[in-house]
Amino acid sequence: MFHVLNNIRVVLVGTLYSGNVGSVCRAMANMGIRDLALAGPQICDDWSEAARLAVHATDILGARRETATLAEAVADCAWVVGTTARGGLYRQHVKTPREAAPELLRLADGGKVALVFGREDKGLLNDEIGQCTHLLRIPAHPDYTSLNLAQAVLLCGYELYCALGAYEPPVEKSPPALAAHKHKLLEKWREMLLLIGFMKEDKADHMMQGVQRIFSRGAYSEDDVAILMGVARQADWAARHGPGAKPKNGGRQ
Repeated sequence: MFHVLNNIRVVLVGTLYSGNVGSVCRAMANMGIRDLALAGPQICDDWSEAARLAVHATDILGARRETATLAEAVADCAWVVGTTARGGLYRQHVKTPREAAPELLRLADGGKVALVFGREDKGLLNDEIGQCTHLLRIPAHPDYTSLNLAQAVLLCGYELYCALGAYEPPVEKSPPALAAHKHKLLEKWREMLLLIGFMKEDKADHMMQGVQRIFSRGAYSEDDVAILMGVARQADWAARHGPGAKPKNGGRQ
């Protein structure tokens, strides 16, 4: 499944700041992309900032390839995907990264795909756009559509990674709480709240409606119920035996 990411190359054109290159390396590592090329870099500072911001992705930084032109950087790529925030006659056939991701993964399964990102100050030039087979535009508020370079790489990489279908969200280990157990929990809380003087018997039904409403706002697991039951039991024990008293069995009476 992840092998297609090996055919994705991030190409940075005319990059000015080494810190942006380092941040791009970190974003690439987050999304499983490891092939980085710099086309005509114009780095105006030293590379120490790049290494600092790459964090644990310095291997990507160290393995980067530098070329004089975009054409050289994508020469072995079958598809060249440019990113642009600007409009214009030759920039109208754009897709969002989310729309394009499934197709780009399919293409990457058969050959190299370059994701091309332009300069920090003016993006990709028209002749560079002309070398692209696809164009992407990241949706952004119209008042400010220019994104930080590493953020743009991260967003495009994120959509590709999500389209792989590789991510599996964690599953709650504890099963959902049974209605009978939640009912017992409310009974125990009623008993405890009466004991500690939080409410009086003549107001208990009304107060417990509020407690029940709070408890019903989320999906409770059996572990959740066990914890809340333990709270009530501990409070009950402390009220009967004095502050700081602890049941010998850890609250499970």
